[in-house]
Amino acid sequence: MEKFKRLKKEGNDFVKMGEYEEAANKYSECMKLNTEECTVYTNRALCYLKLYKYEEAKQDCDHVLQIEDSNIKAFYRRALAYKGLQVRKKNIAGI
Repeated sequence: MEKFKRLKKEGNDFVKMGEYEEAANKYSECMKLNTEECTVYTNRALCYLKLYKYEEAKQDCDHVLQIEDSNIKAFYRRALAYKGLQVRKKNIAGI
């Protein structure tokens, strides 16, 4: 559990510095240790949104909502992911 907390803190620190790829990697390592901790999924979803990886963000939020069906951050970040996917689809259609 101590390693999990350390990795999560490192991920949070990377987010504060705007290093979203590194933060996502730390949160992914956390998930290997605990798949039920929702905050690492919503945190990684935030990173994916910042990296324009909307499908990955949506998947993380979907996972959280299967565990906690009223998680506000997961709902909000999934909505942002859907919005990003819609914008991308419109841009591709316009090409």
